[in-house]
Amino acid sequence: MVSNEQRRRQLAREKFERQQQRREAARRKAQRRNAVIAAGLAVVLAAGATAYATGALSGDDGKKDKADAADALPTPKKGPDPCAKPAPGSPASKTWKAEPEMSVDKSASYAMNLTTTCGAIDVKLDAANAPHTVNSFEFLAKEGFLDHTKCHRLTTGGIYVLQCGDPKGTGQGGPGYTLPDENLKDSRLKGNVYPAGTIAMANTGQPHTGGSQFFLVYQDSQLPPQYTPFGTIGADGMKTLKKIADAGEQTGAGDGAPNATVVIDKATVAKS
Repeated sequence: MVSNEQRRRQLAREKFERQQQRREAARRKAQRRNAVIAAGLAVVLAAGATAYATGALSGDDGKKDKADAADALPTPKKGPDPCAKPAPGSPASKTWKAEPEMSVDKSASYAMNLTTTCGAIDVKLDAANAPHTVNSFEFLAKEGFLDHTKCHRLTTGGIYVLQCGDPKGTGQGGPGYTLPDENLKDSRLKGNVYPAGTIAMANTGQPHTGGSQFFLVYQDSQLPPQYTPFGTIGADGMKTLKKIADAGEQTGAGDGAPNATVVIDKATVAKS
């Protein structure tokens, strides 16, 4: 016959084993999540990150064990919002069936300025090596397509980027057309690293699926060369990105909406 003390020890051991299993499962999920991030930066991954966080909080052992599962989750990093209120206005809803006619001068220098609620982000564009991409952003800026759009995603582990350019603010919006991949053999992408200060196109994980979404690299990030690099961020822009990154993201899992209210009030592209 099993004594009460033996039964108590058995239950304690089983509970400990369940906790260990949950922690191991959470660790494996985190590894898979980081692999997906590195493979994709896809326009749908923001929703995936939310699903990951929700799934990790649900358990199949009842309410008693939910606290055990929660122990395995990271605590969200919460910081004060360092940004101002957005300017009045709403994102554009217009889309196009095909990319704009090429009008960019590949021999000229172009600069993009993003006036955001958190500060200015200045970018030197590479028209010589990414002409389709630069041409598209010049067109979208003239159309006001990026104005009043929210930067919807911040990653803070493994890769370090701020993702913007979606008028829907969900990671699923775009201009209606797609762009060819360009400049994937850029000499700066050494060792599958996108260096800090790079601006590059997000995509769906498939070739030639870039649209209007882009990401700004605020710290060297390990990524395969599958995302068109089309410019470099200036010193002032890097300061703005650091302020946004320091405020953290909302899930605590290293991939979610930024705590900072990052909205592009106005985007301009011009020859410099």
